[in-house]
Amino acid sequence: MAKDKDSKKKAHDKKNEDGEKAGGKLKEKDYQKELQKLHVELVKLQEWVKFKGLKVCVVFEGRDGAGKGGVIKAITERVSPRVFRVMALPAPSEREKTQMYAQRYIPLLPAAGEIVIFDRSWYNRAGVERVMGFCTEEQARKFLEGLPLVERAMVESGIILIKYWLEVSPDEQTRRLEGRIDDGRKIWKLSPMDLKSYTRWDDYTKARDEMFAKTDSSWAPWYVANSDDKKRMRLNLITHLLSKIPYKEAPREKVELPSRKKVAKSKSDYVFKVIPELF
Repeated sequence: MAKDKDSKKKAHDKKNEDGEKAGGKLKEKDYQKELQKLHVELVKLQEWVKFKGLKVCVVFEGRDGAGKGGVIKAITERVSPRVFRVMALPAPSEREKTQMYAQRYIPLLPAAGEIVIFDRSWYNRAGVERVMGFCTEEQARKFLEGLPLVERAMVESGIILIKYWLEVSPDEQTRRLEGRIDDGRKIWKLSPMDLKSYTRWDDYTKARDEMFAKTDSSWAPWYVANSDDKKRMRLNLITHLLSKIPYKEAPREKVELPSRKKVAKSKSDYVFKVIPELF
């Protein structure tokens, strides 16, 4: 009888432990293990996109501190920058301000064999520009009314268009932005515009909701990723991204290193400028 109780207790403890692991903080070792598997699949996707001449466009939007840069880095760190191109445009020039709004983005769209990732996109007009007063309400409304037709034209031209919104909570955004203040690696991420935007949470919420209402179309839907847990979000989002682009393993010849001539043992006469070995 005592043995039965001990067995039940161990089973109960294990169940609780597994539950904590499932909902708690993801261990770095487990995160890296899963990310490595996804990186292998992203390379397969890359080769398939090149082989079939696919055109893929991935849009990332979200509030400051939502984790856009981190997930884009996780996607691209093991693939070719010649296939996966990341676009993070600066503020428009004076000339670009006079153009049709979508004009500066059109040349950046993917050609055959390319995956273009936008770290913020044409949706700036529906978000930061609208909230911070860089465009008029009329300009924002006209943009939202016309954009679904532009995106439909993109899709009908053969582009696979995938749009992600990273959703971060107010408390987590505060924690992340505060963490940038005293971190020399991250201070560049905290611009004066970020500080102004931080005070307008409700305005951004309203702008986001109207943006979804107008542009969440059947041909270019929005997908929302909860990003308070950045590691889990990255794994979930990459898994979802891979599921939205049909791919197989592209055919390729077996790779073997060719034989190399015997290396000469004599040293070079050239005097190299060798960097100091401080580590």
